[in-house]
Amino acid sequence: MTILIEQAASGVLTLTMQRPEKKNALNLAMYRQLTAALQQARQQSQTKVVVIQGDADCFTSGNDLQDFLSAGALDMQHPVVQFLYEAASFPKPLIAAVAGLAIGIGTTLLLHCDLVYAAPASRLQMPFTLLGLCPEAASSLLLPQIAGYQRAAQYLLLGEAFSSEQAAQFGLVNDIVPAEQLLAFVAAKAETLAALPSEAVLRSKALLKAPQQALVQQVIGQELLDFQQLLSSDACQQQLAAFFKRR
Repeated sequence: MTILIEQAASGVLTLTMQRPEKKNALNLAMYRQLTAALQQARQQSQTKVVVIQGDADCFTSGNDLQDFLSAGALDMQHPVVQFLYEAASFPKPLIAAVAGLAIGIGTTLLLHCDLVYAAPASRLQMPFTLLGLCPEAASSLLLPQIAGYQRAAQYLLLGEAFSSEQAAQFGLVNDIVPAEQLLAFVAAKAETLAALPSEAVLRSKALLKAPQQALVQQVIGQELLDFQQLLSSDACQQQLAAFFKRR
C-alpha cells in the first residue's frame, strides 16, 4: 500500500503518501489511488474534508520519472493527467501538511489546496525547466497570482528551490508549524472545518473557485500539450538521461 487511506467518523479523509524508500515519489499506482480516493470522496456525503500528507520527513519528491515516462501520451487516460484534473476541480476542502521535500507536483498540488501548513525545514521546488520541461497543474496561471510575476518567474523559469518560510511570506503556505506538531495540527484544523455546516463550506469554496475554474482547466490542458511536445525534444531527453545517470 503506497497511499494510506483513513476515513474518520468526523468526516475527515486522510490520504498519506507512504513510499519512504523513494522519498514518497509518486508512481502511477499512487496517482490512481489518489484519484480514486478523491472521486469517491466527491460522491460520499460522509466525507467533509480531505487531508493529503506525507510523513514527518517528506511530503513528496515529485514524479517517479521512470514510471511516469512509461505511461505513454499525456491524454485523459494517463493517471497523472486524471489526478491533475480531479485535484483542480475537487469541490470539498483540501488541506495539505507539508514536511521535508515538496518537489514538482509536490509544490504545484498546493496551488489547488485550500489550506497549506508546512514544517520549518520544508524545501519546495518546481524544477521543470531544469529537465527541459514546462510548468504543469496550472502553476503558470496560479503561481503568478499568488506570488507575483517576478517571483513566479524565479521559481518556474530558473527552477530555484524555496523554503516554507518564503512560501508563507508570499501566500502559498498558511502557517509554519513545528515538524513534530504538524500532522496533529493539520488534523485538528481538518476536524474544525469538518464540524462546520457542510453546505456553507461547499458553497463558499465554490464561490472562491468559480471566477476562474474554467480558465484553470484550460491552462492545465495547454500546459499538458506543451509538456508533451517538450518531452520528445532533444534537450529534454538529454536532461532526463543526465538525471537518470546521476541517480
